[in-house]
Amino acid sequence: MFGYVPRNSPIHRLTGASKLIMTLALSIATMITFDTRFLVFAIIVSLFLFKISKLKISELKAPLIFILVFLIINNIVIFLFAPEQGVLIYGTRNELFHVSGRYYIIAEQLFYQLNVTLKYFAIVPVALIFFLTTDPSEFASSLNAIKVNFKAAYAVSLSLRYIPDVQRAYREISQAQQARGVDISRKAPLRRRLTGILTILFPLVFSSMDKIEQISNAMELRGFGRLGRRTWYSARQFAKGDYLIIGLSALVILISIVTVMINGGRFYNPFHLSR
Repeated sequence: MFGYVPRNSPIHRLTGASKLIMTLALSIATMITFDTRFLVFAIIVSLFLFKISKLKISELKAPLIFILVFLIINNIVIFLFAPEQGVLIYGTRNELFHVSGRYYIIAEQLFYQLNVTLKYFAIVPVALIFFLTTDPSEFASSLNAIKVNFKAAYAVSLSLRYIPDVQRAYREISQAQQARGVDISRKAPLRRRLTGILTILFPLVFSSMDKIEQISNAMELRGFGRLGRRTWYSARQFAKGDYLIIGLSALVILISIVTVMINGGRFYNPFHLSR
């Protein structure tokens, strides 16, 4: 789901550090404001970056379905537990129709939840870009180049490199369990499928812990961290593209802050303007 996908694209040629700055900047900018106009702008930027990264939607089917389901659940939960949050935020109440009990379809609530949804569409593409276009070893060296402790950088590298191993181990354990008669296909009842998945997860956790211990012992035997510094085989210098993306990231955050100043707060309120 989140393994490195090699491509020859402008995004792949960026250093891992600049892509991390880009991801964090866009995430922070979209968290700062609920201005719909800015969120649409952020979505356009994210989709443009996704387009030039040469990634394919077909490669991201599983994570996109998961994110979509989570987004739907999040919106349902917001409506169930705070059906008039939009009224509190925007200070007006334009009721469209009554659903049941205390639940009404209100224009302000719909607008608020629209902004929540737009935040997902702004952040998800750039987050996927970061995970799928960043070589773990090169990313660690880039972090160290911007003065992140080499141990922390190496820990991040190991985490990213270990994701495909976990996926591979899950498939192998799943196939072994299915060979023993554990049915986790769509034909099986939901309860049996959940039980079958649990029989996969427990061996996966124990095998992962065993792998962690092996890696730790190997690093200790090789004297990792003894000198307090290290060199990197995959180290790369910042190029023009990296400085350009960092500048774009700074611009996005600046625009986000300006929208907060213009709106007098985090929320853009079209209902106030229409009164």
